[in-house]
Amino acid sequence: MKVVLATHNRHKVEEIKSILSDLPIELFSLDNFSEIGEIIEDGSTLEENARKKAQTVFQMTGLLSLADDTGLEVEALGGRPGVYSARYSGENATYQQNNEKLLQEMRHFPPDKRLAKFRCVISIIGDGIDEIAVGEVPGRILNEVRGKNGFGYDPLFVPDGYEMSYAEMNSDLKNRLSHRARALEEAKKILKKLIRNSGGFPPTSLPVL
Repeated sequence: MKVVLATHNRHKVEEIKSILSDLPIELFSLDNFSEIGEIIEDGSTLEENARKKAQTVFQMTGLLSLADDTGLEVEALGGRPGVYSARYSGENATYQQNNEKLLQEMRHFPPDKRLAKFRCVISIIGDGIDEIAVGEVPGRILNEVRGKNGFGYDPLFVPDGYEMSYAEMNSDLKNRLSHRARALEEAKKILKKLIRNSGGFPPTSLPVL
Protein backbone atom coordinates (compact mmCIF):
# COMPACT_ATOMS: atom_id res chain seq x y z
CA MET A 1 0.00 0.00 0.00
CA LYS A 2 1.31 3.43 -0.95
CA VAL A 3 0.72 6.32 1.46
CA VAL A 4 1.60 9.97 0.96
CA LEU A 5 2.56 12.01 4.01
CA ALA A 6 1.24 15.51 3.41
CA THR A 7 4.34 17.34 4.60
CA HIS A 8 7.77 18.63 3.52
CA ASN A 9 9.01 18.64 7.12
CA ARG A 10 11.90 16.14 7.17
CA HIS A 11 11.85 15.84 10.97
CA LYS A 12 8.19 14.91 10.87
CA VAL A 13 8.71 12.47 7.98
CA GLU A 14 11.52 10.71 9.86
CA GLU A 15 9.41 10.44 13.01
CA ILE A 16 6.37 9.09 11.16
CA LYS A 17 8.44 6.62 9.13
CA SER A 18 10.04 5.29 12.30
CA ILE A 19 6.70 4.74 14.03
CA LEU A 20 5.04 3.14 10.98
CA SER A 21 8.10 1.09 9.97
CA ASP A 22 6.48 -2.22 10.92
CA LEU A 23 3.61 -1.79 8.46
CA PRO A 24 3.79 -3.15 4.89
CA ILE A 25 3.38 0.27 3.32
CA GLU A 26 5.50 2.45 1.05
CA LEU A 27 5.70 6.00 2.33
CA PHE A 28 6.15 9.14 0.28
CA SER A 29 6.26 12.81 1.24
CA LEU A 30 5.39 15.98 -0.65
CA ASP A 31 9.03 16.13 -1.73
CA ASN A 32 8.09 13.35 -4.16
CA PHE A 33 5.35 15.47 -5.73
CA SER A 34 6.73 18.77 -6.95
CA GLU A 35 3.42 19.63 -8.60
CA ILE A 36 1.76 20.04 -5.20
CA GLY A 37 2.34 23.57 -4.00
CA GLU A 38 1.89 25.04 -0.56
CA ILE A 39 -1.37 24.02 1.12
CA ILE A 40 -2.69 26.96 3.11
CA GLU A 41 -3.66 25.90 6.63
CA ASP A 42 -6.52 28.33 7.21
CA GLY A 43 -8.77 26.11 9.33
CA SER A 44 -9.94 27.18 12.77
CA THR A 45 -9.12 23.78 14.30
CA LEU A 46 -6.37 21.19 14.04
CA GLU A 47 -8.93 18.77 12.60
CA GLU A 48 -9.86 21.15 9.77
CA ASN A 49 -6.23 21.75 8.80
CA ALA A 50 -5.30 18.08 8.85
CA ARG A 51 -8.31 17.09 6.76
CA LYS A 52 -7.74 19.88 4.24
CA LYS A 53 -4.13 18.80 3.67
CA ALA A 54 -5.01 15.11 3.33
CA GLN A 55 -7.93 15.81 0.98
CA THR A 56 -5.81 18.06 -1.24
CA VAL A 57 -3.01 15.52 -1.53
CA PHE A 58 -5.41 12.65 -2.21
CA GLN A 59 -7.16 14.62 -4.95
CA MET A 60 -3.84 15.39 -6.64
CA THR A 61 -2.16 11.98 -6.30
CA GLY A 62 -4.99 9.47 -6.08
CA LEU A 63 -3.04 7.78 -3.27
CA LEU A 64 -4.06 7.25 0.32
CA SER A 65 -2.98 10.42 2.11
CA LEU A 66 -2.06 11.05 5.72
CA ALA A 67 -1.79 14.54 7.15
CA ASP A 68 -1.35 15.81 10.66
CA ASP A 69 -1.71 19.11 12.40
CA THR A 70 -0.20 19.60 15.81
CA GLY A 71 -0.69 22.30 18.38
CA LEU A 72 0.79 23.23 21.73
CA GLU A 73 -2.04 24.35 24.00
CA VAL A 74 -0.93 26.34 27.06
CA GLU A 75 -3.53 26.56 29.81
CA ALA A 76 -2.44 29.98 31.13
CA LEU A 77 -2.65 31.43 27.61
CA GLY A 78 -6.19 30.24 26.99
CA GLY A 79 -5.05 27.41 24.74
CA ARG A 80 -2.62 29.45 22.64
CA PRO A 81 -0.68 28.99 20.46
CA GLY A 82 -2.90 26.03 19.47
CA VAL A 83 -3.75 25.97 15.80
CA TYR A 84 -1.23 28.79 15.23
CA SER A 85 1.69 26.92 16.82
CA ALA A 86 3.82 26.72 13.67
CA ARG A 87 3.38 30.41 12.87
CA TYR A 88 3.03 31.84 16.36
CA SER A 89 5.52 34.66 15.82
CA GLY A 90 4.74 35.16 12.11
CA GLU A 91 3.98 33.36 8.87
CA ASN A 92 7.62 32.43 8.22
CA ALA A 93 8.61 32.02 11.85
CA THR A 94 11.54 29.84 12.82
CA TYR A 95 11.40 27.37 15.70
CA GLN A 96 13.66 29.69 17.70
CA GLN A 97 11.40 32.70 17.13
CA ASN A 98 8.32 30.78 18.24
CA ASN A 99 10.11 29.53 21.35
CA GLU A 100 11.29 33.03 22.20
CA LYS A 101 7.78 34.43 21.90
CA LEU A 102 6.34 31.70 24.10
CA LEU A 103 9.03 32.25 26.73
CA GLN A 104 8.33 35.97 26.71
CA GLU A 105 4.58 35.44 27.18
CA MET A 106 5.16 32.93 29.98
CA ARG A 107 7.88 34.87 31.82
CA HIS A 108 5.68 35.90 34.77
CA PHE A 109 3.96 32.55 35.34
CA PRO A 110 5.11 30.35 38.25
CA PRO A 111 5.74 26.60 37.78
CA ASP A 112 2.21 25.57 38.80
CA LYS A 113 0.73 27.89 36.14
CA ARG A 114 2.81 26.56 33.25
CA LEU A 115 0.62 23.57 32.40
CA ALA A 116 0.25 22.68 28.74
CA LYS A 117 -0.50 19.82 26.40
CA PHE A 118 0.61 18.82 22.94
CA ARG A 119 -2.24 17.67 20.72
CA CYS A 120 -1.87 15.93 17.37
CA VAL A 121 -4.70 15.23 14.92
CA ILE A 122 -4.14 12.91 11.96
CA SER A 123 -6.45 12.76 8.96
CA ILE A 124 -6.40 9.75 6.63
CA ILE A 125 -8.13 10.31 3.30
CA GLY A 126 -8.53 7.87 0.43
CA ASP A 127 -11.14 6.48 -1.92
CA GLY A 128 -14.18 6.24 0.36
CA ILE A 129 -11.93 6.75 3.40
CA ASP A 130 -12.15 9.68 5.81
CA GLU A 131 -10.70 8.86 9.23
CA ILE A 132 -9.36 10.87 12.16
CA ALA A 133 -6.87 9.82 14.87
CA VAL A 134 -5.96 11.96 17.89
CA GLY A 135 -3.11 11.88 20.41
CA GLU A 136 -2.49 14.10 23.44
CA VAL A 137 0.34 14.47 25.96
CA PRO A 138 -0.02 16.70 29.05
CA GLY A 139 3.01 18.43 30.52
CA ARG A 140 4.48 21.79 31.42
CA ILE A 141 6.44 24.65 29.85
CA LEU A 142 10.01 25.30 30.98
CA ASN A 143 11.40 28.78 31.64
CA GLU A 144 14.33 28.17 29.28
CA VAL A 145 15.12 25.99 26.29
CA ARG A 146 16.74 22.64 27.09
CA GLY A 147 18.07 20.01 24.72
CA LYS A 148 19.29 19.79 21.14
CA ASN A 149 17.06 17.08 19.68
CA GLY A 150 13.59 17.29 18.16
CA PHE A 151 12.07 20.39 16.64
CA GLY A 152 9.41 23.03 17.23
CA TYR A 153 8.61 23.55 20.90
CA ASP A 154 10.41 20.37 21.97
CA PRO A 155 13.09 22.27 23.98
CA LEU A 156 10.39 23.92 26.13
CA PHE A 157 8.01 21.02 26.80
CA VAL A 158 8.38 18.45 29.59
CA PRO A 159 5.76 15.67 29.48
CA ASP A 160 4.12 14.56 32.72
CA GLY A 161 6.11 11.88 34.50
CA TYR A 162 9.47 13.05 33.14
CA GLU A 163 12.09 15.66 34.01
CA MET A 164 13.57 15.82 30.51
CA SER A 165 12.22 18.03 27.77
CA TYR A 166 11.27 16.40 24.49
CA ALA A 167 14.50 17.85 23.06
CA GLU A 168 16.59 16.13 25.74
CA MET A 169 15.17 12.71 24.88
CA ASN A 170 16.56 10.39 22.26
CA SER A 171 14.31 9.71 19.30
CA ASP A 172 13.37 6.21 20.50
CA LEU A 173 12.00 7.50 23.80
CA LYS A 174 10.22 10.47 22.28
CA ASN A 175 8.70 8.31 19.56
CA ARG A 176 7.24 6.02 22.20
CA LEU A 177 5.49 8.69 24.23
CA SER A 178 4.93 11.76 22.05
CA HIS A 179 1.57 13.18 21.04
CA ARG A 180 2.32 12.30 17.42
CA ALA A 181 3.28 8.78 18.47
CA ARG A 182 -0.04 8.38 20.29
CA ALA A 183 -1.99 9.70 17.31
CA LEU A 184 0.01 7.45 14.98
CA GLU A 185 -0.76 4.41 17.12
CA GLU A 186 -4.44 5.16 16.53
CA ALA A 187 -3.73 5.78 12.85
CA LYS A 188 -1.91 2.42 12.65
CA LYS A 189 -5.09 0.65 13.75
CA ILE A 190 -6.92 2.34 10.88
CA LEU A 191 -4.16 1.53 8.38
CA LYS A 192 -4.06 -2.12 9.50
CA LYS A 193 -7.76 -2.47 8.85
CA LEU A 194 -7.32 -0.93 5.39
CA ILE A 195 -4.40 -3.26 4.62
CA ARG A 196 -6.35 -6.29 5.81
CA ASN A 197 -9.38 -5.28 3.75
CA SER A 198 -7.18 -4.80 0.68
CA GLY A 199 -5.79 -8.32 1.05
CA GLY A 200 -2.30 -7.04 1.75
CA PHE A 201 -1.51 -10.05 3.92
CA PRO A 202 -3.34 -12.85 5.77
CA PRO A 203 -5.59 -11.74 8.65
CA THR A 204 -3.69 -13.94 11.12
CA SER A 205 -0.50 -11.97 10.54
CA LEU A 206 -2.14 -8.69 11.54
CA PRO A 207 -3.20 -8.75 15.19
CA VAL A 208 -5.88 -6.36 16.34
CA LEU A 209 -4.52 -3.86 18.82
